[in-house]
Amino acid sequence: MNQQSKVAVVGAGIMGEALISALISSGVNPDLITISEKRADRSSELTAMYSIKQAPLATNVAAADAVLLVVKPQDMAAVLEEIKGFINPAAVVITFVAGKTISFISSALGTANPVIRVMPNTPTMVGAGMAAASMGVGVTGDHKKFVLGFLAATGKVIEVSEDLQDAVTATSGSGPAYFFAFVEAMVAGAKELGLSQEDATTLTIQTIVGAAKLLDESGKSATTLRENVTSPNGTTAAALASFGSSDLNSMVAKAMKAASHRSQELA
Repeated sequence: MNQQSKVAVVGAGIMGEALISALISSGVNPDLITISEKRADRSSELTAMYSIKQAPLATNVAAADAVLLVVKPQDMAAVLEEIKGFINPAAVVITFVAGKTISFISSALGTANPVIRVMPNTPTMVGAGMAAASMGVGVTGDHKKFVLGFLAATGKVIEVSEDLQDAVTATSGSGPAYFFAFVEAMVAGAKELGLSQEDATTLTIQTIVGAAKLLDESGKSATTLRENVTSPNGTTAAALASFGSSDLNSMVAKAMKAASHRSQELA
């Protein structure tokens, strides 16, 4: 596979659009990207925006060298049933659907198409995503290079064994929501202390963005950076002691286990 391979994108929601953008950024000619999307207005919007094509599902997968499945978990079985009699037998299937295993997809297709399972996250939409890919039987070096290459255009990508995908889902897949929930809590706490909604939001977001940038660029661990800002018996120490008394570590670990367990149930 290469930048001249034909790519079918099945499902053109927010994540589908982010992947289309990544494909183009990685060098794939927009003329070689074709979407299949149930919403005609959405198809028209994306074809106009990215100069890509649209086609019925069966026609699309029959001509594709790579098929990207970007549908909801509850829709996956129906989509696989619809395409299994038409898919190009030489195409690599790349799934971005939470909880759905490589074996589930292969069994539902009933074909020998190689499958790659990817867990992305929503920061993919702004080029700061985190993706983890697992390679199924029959995936070639060219397939792997192609997938890891265009995913790199969405942010960062790692390769993991498939048995770790539920852990990935609980960490990076669902992780942005944990962050957003914490931001909401900080804004609410700031308002309780007397700040306006606008000021509380500005202070919180810039603090979080700045802290993330410092963590990413300083080369120092989160532990070191936390210690640097925590003076003995100071204000930060008082706040962190409150977190400790609420057993923050256990609370987060419990939440991540719940996400991992739900990922397993979706399989």
